[in-house]
Amino acid sequence: YQRRVHGTLSECLFFFVFMSHSILLVQATSHPATKAYHDFDTLSLALDGVCRLFEVELKRKYPNQRDITYDITDLLAFIDGHHDMSCLVFGNDLQAYRPYGREWLKERVYQHLRKQAM
Repeated sequence: YQRRVHGTLSECLFFFVFMSHSILLVQATSHPATKAYHDFDTLSLALDGVCRLFEVELKRKYPNQRDITYDITDLLAFIDGHHDMSCLVFGNDLQAYRPYGREWLKERVYQHLRKQAM
């Protein structure tokens, strides 16, 4: 990690949150065998990973459709449809992972996609 000495508070928060190693924890159903984890170098990549998981599911559901479109409500329903979906984000200040739940993850995915659309 680079150490940032100058910058605004929001720039520093972006650096320490979005540039932090993240582990996405996913459990599709209540059955323990459906537990999985995906690790990413940054939170931003983890949020992209949530979208990719949804897109893979859409391709599985609709294998004969070449183009599939969805909106944010579909993606949020996908997240809600899981038994559990949460994220562990490495905090440089603690030198440990901070746990974040489904609602936090949904808000971050929404913000992430909104920034990409601008």
